[in-house]
Amino acid sequence: MNNSNKILEVNNVFSGYGEIEILHGVSIDVYENEIITIIGPNGCGKSTLMKTIFGLLRPTSGSIEFMINNNMTPIHNYDTENLIKIGLSYVPQSDNVFPSLSIRENLEMGAFIKQEGMEESIESMYELFPILKDKKDDPANQLSGGQRQMLAFARAMMLKPKLIILDEPSAGLAPNLVTSVFDTIKTIHEAGVSILMVEQNAKAALERSNRGYVLATGENKATDTGNKLLNNKEIASLYLGGK
Repeated sequence: MNNSNKILEVNNVFSGYGEIEILHGVSIDVYENEIITIIGPNGCGKSTLMKTIFGLLRPTSGSIEFMINNNMTPIHNYDTENLIKIGLSYVPQSDNVFPSLSIRENLEMGAFIKQEGMEESIESMYELFPILKDKKDDPANQLSGGQRQMLAFARAMMLKPKLIILDEPSAGLAPNLVTSVFDTIKTIHEAGVSILMVEQNAKAALERSNRGYVLATGENKATDTGNKLLNNKEIASLYLGGK
């Protein structure tokens, strides 16, 4: 039983693209200080769910609520700028940094809706991720894949969000960089930010998660602690490449 406060509740959400419905009544929740991973086969609706939570898609039915001033508040009609203001950040799978801008300029873009306290926020990101300070004047396109993800995460943290949504954070990275990305996620979590992520590298993600959800064909199929999902033979066989 989780004794901390719930900060996100997705309840019976239907969503998709135009006439094509992808999510058929999905429900998830996230509590303070949790890492939650959503796993499932390609095309099952994981990224659609992330985009719907962040206002890039509108649910056709159901509700999404977020903790605002200690009250769970419906946010499914909020636009993305207002979602950022209330403490939600989103790191998409691709195109998540500005390649021609310097690292410092990328961080500044992360705080575009709130200029006050920008210097302090940048310095706190440099403290959290020293490699970014060392390369602060370099264009982002000179970073390695793992460093680029680190910058994307840091940019998402510039406004001190309560929850960061990560869409496939290790996608396309060489195996030796995957561990460093998960180390970065751990650093963010230890800084007091809850994390909701979709991740194809399900084993690595669940090992580091408090809880996980399994989606298939746009519906909830299972939910449990990260460890219990890892040790569930049926889940492992269907979704984790196990026996």
